[in-house]
Parts: sequence; C-alpha cells; structure tokens
Amino acid sequence: MKIVKKAQAGTMQSSDLMVFLEPADTLKVTIESTVLKQFGELIRAKVDEVLQKHGVEAAEVRITDRGALDYAIEARLETAIMRATEG
Repeated sequence: MKIVKKAQAGTMQSSDLMVFLEPADTLKVTIESTVLKQFGELIRAKVDEVLQKHGVEAAEVRITDRGALDYAIEARLETAIMRATEG
C-alpha cells in the first residue's frame, strides 16, 4: 500500500502508543519507548511484520510507545495505515 497522506492513531496513555505515518521516498522507522531497552527489538519486529503484511515499502513511521502490548501495536499501526492510504 502507498502512504498518500499523514495519519496518526493511538493515545499517549500508559500501556498504549501513538503512531504517526507520513509519505516518504524510503522506509524510515523511529521508535521511542519507555521500555525500549527491554523490548525494543520485539517492538521493531512487530512494526516490520505489520508494514510487510500491508505492503508498505515507503513511509516515515514514528512510534511513541508507553508500554503497549503487541496486539495494541498491530492495531494502532494498521489503523494509521488505513487512514494514510484512503483517498
């Protein structure tokens, strides 16, 4: 899927995250998290999995995480992708 506009999903509450998507020429993922040292690799793996599942190859993805579980990461990212690809 092609990211055609800016979109966001989520909240900054504890155990949640905010996802920001923007159109870009390449794929750039930035993750800020309160649990980055412990779970940074797992968060990145989930983000990569969802982006690949939806065929996103070029976008600026910014994640601000407050300890969200993997299903929340997937749901928030998928919501942002749907919002960023609608016409």
